[in-house]
Amino acid sequence: MSKHKITWNSPSLGGREITFCRYGVRGTPLLLFPTAGGDAEEPERFHLIDAIGEFLQDLRLKVYVIDSLAGQAWLQECKSLAEGAAFQNRFDACITNEVVPAIHRDCGGDGGRIWVAGASIGAFNALAALCRHPELFETAICMSGTYDMRRFLEGDLTHDYYESSPLDFVPDMSGEPLELLKRRFVLLAHGLGAHESPEQSWDVERVLGPKGIPNRVDEWGADWPHDWITWRKMLPQFLAELLPARVDDGPDPDAEQAEAGDA
Repeated sequence: MSKHKITWNSPSLGGREITFCRYGVRGTPLLLFPTAGGDAEEPERFHLIDAIGEFLQDLRLKVYVIDSLAGQAWLQECKSLAEGAAFQNRFDACITNEVVPAIHRDCGGDGGRIWVAGASIGAFNALAALCRHPELFETAICMSGTYDMRRFLEGDLTHDYYESSPLDFVPDMSGEPLELLKRRFVLLAHGLGAHESPEQSWDVERVLGPKGIPNRVDEWGADWPHDWITWRKMLPQFLAELLPARVDDGPDPDAEQAEAGDA
């Protein structure tokens, strides 16, 4: 399986180092967010990349993963809700100003709108990316999501928090951003097993639905806990349902891979 890994010091994050991994050579670009404070290779270590390997091999999918630096901030570094939200917004700037352009360059100049996915806090990041930037992102696959960040830290609900939280800003959306978001799709999946929080998915649905934003809550049973065994089953199933069919024409993928390695 093709893999390419780079690191850089992010201007948006004050020069903090961030790692970026790419799997695959052609297909729909998918930005996959790790869980909690996971690093860019976490999904590979927990065999999620293997679980979706068929989509990489048949050239339907190209996966990008970055360090979950915002998750690290929420869980380990920040002392208040205001600090966590401020860092989340800097992380969002890193995604839009650094990661998205890197994906487009790797896709030959413009990869089109990017799909996003993640589990746990990764699901929050996927949802936030799509809701904040519907001009950049197309579809969000959110698994076992944690969407109310007040469960991690206490403090004032600042403007930074409002901007960072889809549960808070989506009800006030209007105009062109909302019209764009109404042409996107959010899948909210959860199990009913250990450590799952099904009510969080429904909280998001109650925000998206009244605004006319297409979404679906996909509830799995009690045999599916908040763990990788669930996400390794969910993600390939949803990709099989949602991804466009394979396109057989186009440039030779081996040539694309060589060019991407030089990016």
